Amino acid sequence: MSNDKKADFSDVTSKVDSTAEVVQKADFSDVTARVDSTAQIVGEQSYTVQKGDSLSRIAKNQLGDANAWKRIFEANRDVLDDPDKIFPGQTLKIPPRQG
Repeated sequence: MSNDKKADFSDVTSKVDSTAEVVQKADFSDVTARVDSTAQIVGEQSYTVQKGDSLSRIAKNQLGDANAWKRIFEANRDVLDDPDKIFPGQTLKIPPRQG
């Protein structure tokens, strides 16, 4: 097989002309964003804790079920560490009523 001829490309040249326009990067410097709360859309409300309140009392008054205190606690994990430690003046998120 050593007698096989190999292709000779030694005098081949090439040239590429492009008609494509120069692509510029997008400029996002004037782009702004705004996020509107969907709380009113989904029915979430807020409640300011009063003296003598408990999560179960708030759940009974706001959601119609004292056992829904767990839902209020979960909705407020960012501000509550203990469901028994709420204070007058705290603003809590009240999740929407469940059907």
